[in-house]
Amino acid sequence: MPDAPDVNDEASAADERLRRWRLVLGGEAADGTGRALTGRDAAMDGALSALYGSKDKDGRGKDRSAGLGASAPSVARWLGDIRTYFPSSVVQVMQRDAIDRLGLNTLLLEPEMLEAVEADVHLVGTLLSLNKAMPETTKETARAVVRKVVEDLEKRLATRTRATLTGALDRSARISRPRHHDIDWNRTIAANLKHYLPEYRTIVPERMIGYGRAAQSVKKDVILCIDQSGSMASSVVYASVFGAVLASMRSIATRLVVFDTAVVDLTDQLDDPVDVLFGTQLGGGTDINRALAYCQSQITRPAETVVVLISDLYEGGIRDEMLKRVAAMKAAGVQFVALLALSDEGAPAYDRDHAAALAALDAPAFACTPDLFPDVMAAAIEKRPLPVPDKEVVR
Repeated sequence: MPDAPDVNDEASAADERLRRWRLVLGGEAADGTGRALTGRDAAMDGALSALYGSKDKDGRGKDRSAGLGASAPSVARWLGDIRTYFPSSVVQVMQRDAIDRLGLNTLLLEPEMLEAVEADVHLVGTLLSLNKAMPETTKETARAVVRKVVEDLEKRLATRTRATLTGALDRSARISRPRHHDIDWNRTIAANLKHYLPEYRTIVPERMIGYGRAAQSVKKDVILCIDQSGSMASSVVYASVFGAVLASMRSIATRLVVFDTAVVDLTDQLDDPVDVLFGTQLGGGTDINRALAYCQSQITRPAETVVVLISDLYEGGIRDEMLKRVAAMKAAGVQFVALLALSDEGAPAYDRDHAAALAALDAPAFACTPDLFPDVMAAAIEKRPLPVPDKEVVR
């Protein structure tokens, strides 16, 4: 006969469920659990309530939150608490929510606050938006926070990016007398189908097509053209890191251009993406046409150039001129890529009319994750269809 269920185990499981529901519901009078929290659970609940506790009305009829208070020390203590009780990924979400819900941007201007936070891409974007208001006493701490995030991103992205693009550069240099292990069999077969011998069920190739070996000379020119409006903060961070990685490859000449209503060329700072980031000014208007005009003026080898526009396409400039520039670049042989975002967040808000107009020019606009970006660049270098995510594309 099967063993009878252990009553103690069932009671323990039920108590654990009740505990979890109590933490989720927040302990308001109507939560219905009747469960009291003690020790570590009570401390976790306090940290959550400070951020997510429901608002009531004070004596003057204004919203009042359980809140963190308006002082850096109290917020720093709270940041220390959540790092004690929650994993890093949860801490980063709670920090972003605290900035959005409780308006803690100004407290990030204080060094003790920056030393307490869990650094991530979103925090870097917030710091960059506060850059001009940041006192000198805070700037070095802020740069240290940004540098940590940038170095972590480089470790994550650099190796695969270099390997993927090096392979693409090798494959894009086709040769007609390849060594055996350099033969591109798919292209060789396609080029020799007319030499098929039915009686032998084989092809006798008259022309072999192979992969070339990438030399140390520059093979491709890449221009990253980045919208630095406030909504593009994460994209600016990732694009700066990728720009530094591309600039480290001898076979790619990389140019990095950022824009709002003005255009700034930050190419000479690409050896340090932190300098690039602090050279941007998040916010302001958008003039894509002016930015593309500058990029177009820098193109000397159209057939060997890839232009990557990273923007939500909310154009404040001349729309028709913008589209004419894209059409002219493509007609000259430039590979043009339009990314609505370069981030992990998925599809952003964007101008659908402009995205559709670009798609009509055979320049599909889509959101791209950092992990997909090397494959997108490899496809552009090889002049083959881009690996566009089905759900994020405007065709």
